[in-house]
Amino acid sequence: MELRKFLFIATKSIALTLTLLLSYDESFTQDFKINEQDYFETRGANILVFSNEYNGMFFDEKTAGIEFIHHGVRNVTGGAVRLQNTPEQWDLVPKLVQRKVDKKNNSIDVELRYNEFDFNSKVKVKAENGGIVVSVFLDKMIPENLEGQAGFNLELIPSPYFEKTYLMDGRPGIFPLYPAANTRVLPASKKISQFAGHKTFDDRGKDEFISADALATGRRIVISPEDIERQISIQSDQQDLMLFDGRNLAQNGCFIIRSLLPSKKVGEVLRWFIKLNVIADWKRSPVIGLSQVGYHPNQEKVSIIELDEHDAQQQNATLFQVMDDGKAVKKFTGQLKSWGKYLRYNYVKFDFSSVKDPGVYFIEYGASKSNTFIIDVDVYKDTWAPTLDVWFPVQMDHMQVNEGYRVWHGVPYLDDALQAPPNHEHFDGYNMSSTTDTKFKPLERIPGLAVGGWFDAGDFDIQTLSHCSAILSFVNTWENFKLDRDQTYIDQATRFVDIHRPDGKADILQQIEHGTLNIVAQIKSIGHPVRGIIVPNLHQYHHLGDASTETDNLPYNPSLKPFQSDGRSSGTMDDRWVFTNRMPFLDYYSAATLAAAHRALNQYNKALADESLTFAKKLWDEARAMPNTDTLRGPSFFRKNAEMNAALQLFITTKDEKYGNRFKELIWSSLDGGLQFSISIALQACPYMDSKYKQKLREYVLTYKKSIDDLAKENPYGVPMTARGWGGNFTIVNWALTNYRAHQAFPDIISAETVYTGLSYIFGCHPYSNLSFVSAVGVKSKRVTYGSNRADFSYIAGGVVPGLLILKPDFPENKEDWPFLWGENEVVIDICAAYIFLSRAVHALATQK
Repeated sequence: MELRKFLFIATKSIALTLTLLLSYDESFTQDFKINEQDYFETRGANILVFSNEYNGMFFDEKTAGIEFIHHGVRNVTGGAVRLQNTPEQWDLVPKLVQRKVDKKNNSIDVELRYNEFDFNSKVKVKAENGGIVVSVFLDKMIPENLEGQAGFNLELIPSPYFEKTYLMDGRPGIFPLYPAANTRVLPASKKISQFAGHKTFDDRGKDEFISADALATGRRIVISPEDIERQISIQSDQQDLMLFDGRNLAQNGCFIIRSLLPSKKVGEVLRWFIKLNVIADWKRSPVIGLSQVGYHPNQEKVSIIELDEHDAQQQNATLFQVMDDGKAVKKFTGQLKSWGKYLRYNYVKFDFSSVKDPGVYFIEYGASKSNTFIIDVDVYKDTWAPTLDVWFPVQMDHMQVNEGYRVWHGVPYLDDALQAPPNHEHFDGYNMSSTTDTKFKPLERIPGLAVGGWFDAGDFDIQTLSHCSAILSFVNTWENFKLDRDQTYIDQATRFVDIHRPDGKADILQQIEHGTLNIVAQIKSIGHPVRGIIVPNLHQYHHLGDASTETDNLPYNPSLKPFQSDGRSSGTMDDRWVFTNRMPFLDYYSAATLAAAHRALNQYNKALADESLTFAKKLWDEARAMPNTDTLRGPSFFRKNAEMNAALQLFITTKDEKYGNRFKELIWSSLDGGLQFSISIALQACPYMDSKYKQKLREYVLTYKKSIDDLAKENPYGVPMTARGWGGNFTIVNWALTNYRAHQAFPDIISAETVYTGLSYIFGCHPYSNLSFVSAVGVKSKRVTYGSNRADFSYIAGGVVPGLLILKPDFPENKEDWPFLWGENEVVIDICAAYIFLSRAVHALATQK
């Protein structure tokens, strides 16, 4: 018996091995061809050659250069000539001079330039022998100061290679789960960074930086030989290959394959031959899109199923109900409706709206089954609660935040803040013009700013625009739904927050108070709202973990030496800087915010409410008297819309017709010039305007309805998808909120289903995966996000990620195993506040009689 069992298992094992080997051999005969989208393609693999460029603002976002999409997963990025072994985000990136696609010769050429060194290189990628040849050409010898530093890099996104091995010239090695390579200290002169003046880490004043040693060196590397879906081989003809682990320097670093460019040579100076193992007849598994939160019995229920272009479409899908004895009972079988192709995948729709019985369900499509989800009348009741209960408290600046046995962070930035110097270009989009627009001298302390505010995102700056957006969303939620949930203890006097501990006060009012405190402090201390408050040093900006450890919490004292303290102040220049240039657009937006905050806080914190209204009127008057000096893109448009918003909020608060009349002067031309940007505020004004206003607005809502209908033709999800460097979830949330306002005012024109559609997308009915984009909300949700704890591959409950990043020309992505792509996974305050409003609005819709 045991012998027969052994022989049976052994026979199956041999057969499986032969199958894999045959698949391996056959797959390597497949050639890459340049497709209509101008990238290399074969069944199971794509190679993009500068379809996406390096970003001039954020530099290396790990979404540019030569990139591999391997069996549906982007596992290689950043192929380019670089100036460091393990480049960090702010190190110099090459500018794309030109890109030429030669379909006849099956090759793509790019020319790259480093203006800082007057250094150009040319990279040719050509399909040959079932793989690609990557060659680097130089017309001139590399500059002497780049000898031994300029090289060709290819970056492996680490997560697909965790617990995998490699062979370098036959010598085995393991891709480390945690960075373990040796490092060494080099002179700072060897560091080539866009922000070279900012120290890359807190090195206690030493003029040096850290460099990682190579894990392995040779001429041929086989990456992940045991995993046929991720296996890649690289052969270098002229220069050694070196394998580095960039995570030694930065947690968002990659595994890097690199060859140095030789000095004193021109022409073809580097040549790699690369083969990607591809599985013959590979097909991506279907993605059954659904709301992970579930569905209300009376709403439309449509699953959108994403299919590989080679996958034959099934005719039907089936809904099963899971009974209390664990058995699955077939509840409904429906014919699928084909939508067609969007980007690179095909889509079909499964409508099971007729099923209304509360219960636990799953969908079966061919051999694929979804996870379980629910249908119930209370599915939307508390979907917003984790965002208000946990995520926003964790983001509270100038407070200690506790949760049970965990301290999220101590009290940070008691040393806020210094005047940023003029004529200064900072990181993260901050800059100062030739004037400060304040009475303060450069690096002089501005008093009174160590109060209120939220960390904007996964970093720890205060961004006033985001604060305005968040406060306005909170006020809308309060005024529409009187959300009186109390699950957080917040004490401004002792700077202490305790999550899951009621204190007898509505949490949303406490959050409005906290955000408003910082904006009011800016105006009291400076005279106007500011662009933001951010750390001065790049090593601080990289900071992960507890924000209270980012500074010494002691005010800067220039009379003391660095790292010296008298117990009350410090000679360490770690205090955050205030970027103070004045913009009429920001004045108007802050006026709108403070006018709205007054209404919410008037019965809660009357002193702060009165200050808010006083400053709102002050900003309104001063902004109207100022010339348009906004430095943001499209200043006239933004200023007009911000003024319109301020006029409406001041009118609602004061009932003063001068504000109402100004709003009506602006709104119609704004709708004519850009309906999609003005329709939401026009709808918000409806309850406060006369019947003539509403009748005139009706024609614009009919036009808006057509735009909603057009979206259903543009993509299968019927939402405004965006293709840029930041995921589109904020746009989709605001679109759904606009639909909610339109439905409330014009239910005969705009259906409630358009509101459900937007939230269902956020909850999992979207491309690439079916995870809920809100951590800890829904059956399966985002568990790896870009927050202060991203290095732990974790999340903060209630955080809403940006969502899909669409890499040009056609690849949607939202990685769940690699948190460091902020365009996909960084959670910010404005979308989270808007999500609370939308989630609560959908619950109101679902429970309307």
